[in-house]
Amino acid sequence: MQKLCTLILLLSAFTAINAQKKQDEKKPNIILMMVDDMGFSDIGSYGSEIRTPNLDRLAAEGIRFREFYNNSICAPTRASLLTGQYPHRAGIGYFDVNLGLPAYQGYLNKESLTLAEVLKQNGYSTLMSGKSHVGKDSLSWPNQRGFEQFYGFIPGASNYFDIGKYGQAPPVELIKNNRKEKLKPGEYLTDKIVDNALGFLDEQNKTGKPFFLYVAFNAPHWPLQAVQEDIDKYKGKYDIGWDSVRQQRLIRQRDLGILSPGQSVAARDPEVPRWENLTYDQKQLWKAKMEVYAAMVDRVDQNIGRILGKLKELKKDDNTLIIFISDNGAQGGFAGYNRKPPRNTGPIGSPGSYDYQEQNWAYVSNTPLRQYKNNMHEGGISSPFIAWFPNRIKGGDLVKGTAHLVDIAPTFYEFAGAKYPEKYNGVTPNSLPGKSLVPVLTGKLNSVERNGAIFWERAGNRAVRKGKWKIVSTYPAYQWELYDLEADRGETKDVASQYPAVVNELSSDFFKWAEENGVVNYDKIKPAQPMQIPGSAVAAQ
Repeated sequence: MQKLCTLILLLSAFTAINAQKKQDEKKPNIILMMVDDMGFSDIGSYGSEIRTPNLDRLAAEGIRFREFYNNSICAPTRASLLTGQYPHRAGIGYFDVNLGLPAYQGYLNKESLTLAEVLKQNGYSTLMSGKSHVGKDSLSWPNQRGFEQFYGFIPGASNYFDIGKYGQAPPVELIKNNRKEKLKPGEYLTDKIVDNALGFLDEQNKTGKPFFLYVAFNAPHWPLQAVQEDIDKYKGKYDIGWDSVRQQRLIRQRDLGILSPGQSVAARDPEVPRWENLTYDQKQLWKAKMEVYAAMVDRVDQNIGRILGKLKELKKDDNTLIIFISDNGAQGGFAGYNRKPPRNTGPIGSPGSYDYQEQNWAYVSNTPLRQYKNNMHEGGISSPFIAWFPNRIKGGDLVKGTAHLVDIAPTFYEFAGAKYPEKYNGVTPNSLPGKSLVPVLTGKLNSVERNGAIFWERAGNRAVRKGKWKIVSTYPAYQWELYDLEADRGETKDVASQYPAVVNELSSDFFKWAEENGVVNYDKIKPAQPMQIPGSAVAAQ
């Protein structure tokens, strides 16, 4: 009888383990890809001339959103993306610097659980490669916040080369599972990020568990540094100048459906000079910038192709959800077209280059939207959004979407069948404010149905989106502008004076949200020396 009972217990345990294994096999693998400082129109499926065949394939076989919102700048975007919280609630309301208040402590708090922490608790392997930027303290590093494997860098930017033909760049310091290492001469950071991601996938394949992989590319964030063979692809491509390139992108966006019929286009940026007014030498400088920028985006796409190849090799491509976004719009910050960056020790694109795209070309990257990174007009907070999931997402769909970073976490948890914990390491987690995108991704809805609004605040810049309406104000002014985004996503006509009741309603919503999330008047916490975008008067990274 004792032997029989033991046998029954062993069989029950085996059955339970086998059932759990089958359940895990049904759970989808999840890959989250994010690029840095890339504009709304910088990939082929959103109107670009830059070669992005792998992203275009994901778009053709998956779904695209016309409206997907980020938080306008690196660290607050990553805080929301990783936790499903608004950035202030997660502790990064300004940047990865401590301004002395919980909402502005500059690193993720314990109450805001990361995607890795939740998914790991629900049976997933958790992997990350790339840029972290959610806190410099080691307690905020990826391995300390739920990622079993991590390779990349902690702060907000990095060189792409260690040393090369022209000049010498400072050593590129990286972290692999809490141990420091350096980029070797001849290596390129975008490639190394994916080299490690692929290595993690090979190791993880032995576990029999589903995986969550977060690939956070540094590109095309400054400095403009690219592989020469990629730069060569774009030689002469931008000789026609930014005005003509922007017009070509607008035509493609209309053909693709990204720009809806009758939808407005942002007015031409008056600070951007006419291309025909530049001298020959000025044109050579500016077209070189965009050639390198395009090469950096191109190399990202090549590496996405490597990830897709690995999925197919591991026979996991049929059960993997991929989402691709950008952390903010392209970086403006006009500094004049005779600007000579003082740190350059080599040509644009080389290891000695510390140049960046700048406003003249960022104006093209954000087509057809207004403004740039760190601003709450559409060009600052809008990202391309592609989701791909064979047999679950219908190929080729293009929908309104109207989603935000806070919606990613509930989406992943629903697809994964993951339970969001009531307690985690003795801490009560913050509740999730977002809505799952599953109904939109699976064709049941055209856009997210939410009862309330979407909110933004960063360094005094503020915005609220509710239905078709959006109010926005730019620091130091505290005057609300109002736009009807259904007809005027280019934000060309401020109708605040015509609809004061709408302004009052959305303004009231903002201040209620601000109080709930610990947002304070920026003048009360403003750093003595705000961080600057290179060559810009805008306080930012």
